[in-house]
Amino acid sequence: MIGVREMVPEDWPVVEAIYAQGIQDGEATFETATPTWEAFDGGRLRDLRFVAVDADGLVLGWIAGSAVSSRPAYRGVVEHSVYIDRSARGQGIGRLLLEAFIVAAEASGVWTIQSSIFPENGGSLRLHEVTGFRVVGRRERIARSGAGPHVGAWRDTLLIERRSTVVENE
Repeated sequence: MIGVREMVPEDWPVVEAIYAQGIQDGEATFETATPTWEAFDGGRLRDLRFVAVDADGLVLGWIAGSAVSSRPAYRGVVEHSVYIDRSARGQGIGRLLLEAFIVAAEASGVWTIQSSIFPENGGSLRLHEVTGFRVVGRRERIARSGAGPHVGAWRDTLLIERRSTVVENE
């Protein structure tokens, strides 16, 4: 049985290892190294950080959100990242995490959740589509890959977003 709970500082070693896998695989991020816990903690919203755990409490994946701006007008817009351990991919863990994130985000007044995804990351695109996200744009040759199999290559990203029906109907 897989469960979702809030991320705590003690989860960091496994969260960081899963993050490192995403960097190594080259299909999840432009990052070249994982941040310190302090940088991760300072850059992510505390109410929007979750981990998926198995029956033994082993962390299998994580999701976290960041504010896109400090300006008050954008207080309801967040960017998120979701990463799943290589050994646990394809088991619905990303969907569990994303659904929990969406519920928590809407409960906290978030009206837009966004992210950027490499077009080649079909699994992530499918996950986001089934949870209500849509592609709203393509950024061509936005940056060069710094890690993984695409090092040095210019990469496109797809900007995706999910608008809250709860907030939009107010």
